[in-house]
Amino acid sequence: MFKKDIGLLILILVVGTVVAVINPLFLSAINLGNTANLVGLFGIFAIGQAFVIITGGIELSVGSIIALLGVLFVDLIVGHEMAWPLALVIMLGIGAVIGLIHGLLVTRMHMQPFIVTLCGLLIYRGAARFYTQDGTAGFGFGVSFPQLEWLTTGRTFGVPHSFMALIFIACLMWVVLHRSVFGRYLYAVGKNEEAARYSGIRTNRVIIAAYIISAILTAISAIFFAMYTRSISPSSHGNFYELYAIAAAVLGGCSLRGGEGSIVGVVLGTVLLQVLQNLVNLLGIPSSLNFAVMGSVILIGVLADQQFAEYRKRKSEVAGRISTA
Repeated sequence: MFKKDIGLLILILVVGTVVAVINPLFLSAINLGNTANLVGLFGIFAIGQAFVIITGGIELSVGSIIALLGVLFVDLIVGHEMAWPLALVIMLGIGAVIGLIHGLLVTRMHMQPFIVTLCGLLIYRGAARFYTQDGTAGFGFGVSFPQLEWLTTGRTFGVPHSFMALIFIACLMWVVLHRSVFGRYLYAVGKNEEAARYSGIRTNRVIIAAYIISAILTAISAIFFAMYTRSISPSSHGNFYELYAIAAAVLGGCSLRGGEGSIVGVVLGTVLLQVLQNLVNLLGIPSSLNFAVMGSVILIGVLADQQFAEYRKRKSEVAGRISTA
């Protein structure tokens, strides 16, 4: 996994160098700051997606959750004049409940993660649109929350707070995934759930915890996005964000078969995606091609993962034949 992370870092440096040569504006303080802000915004929920993918699942309702919790958060602090710390706790609680429901449906009802989260994508998007009556949720003229705005959209020494939040969350999740018993269980479940169960691991609890972590991180992202955009159209807000998360996770070394992935890789995958997006913008390429770039990235990542898996399989078979000989 370390080799994958190093390879991804080298790729980012190469792509970044090419972009800087083509357009020196890439290295401007404004552009780097804006890119770091986007890396922070997208990286937080990408880490949550990685936890689910490592279990062998998938979370397709990310964008819809961001839309629903975004409009709820704005309505609570603007429409109902609720103190924003309380509204924040409520959003995190709703996120945890959503993750718990997804986890229970997957483990207790034995439903496919794809179906559960696809239905969630439709349900949460529809709920957001119904809640606002297909209107736009946002901040009225003169409405301001200085502390909240500074925490979510402010910068310290030029570094966006969203990026700082990503680094903090990444460090915390790195400890959880790579230095805890739960992390070892997570990988074991992703590799072979049945074998993990027979070894005494409570696989259902591990999977449910992964979905809860993912939903809570998505709820945090929803608040950052709500404050960043300051206006939420529930029919389009967060559209296809699940693809960004999946692409970042796959680029970061997460196998869609489960059992593989690293936090550092996911962060680097998010950085690469945003550098590619920046390349598209700086070169004046139509933004409509963004999704083509995203699809190509996911396809290349899955193909590379498949080739690595086949290589490891052949290598282990050869080693097995040599040892028996």
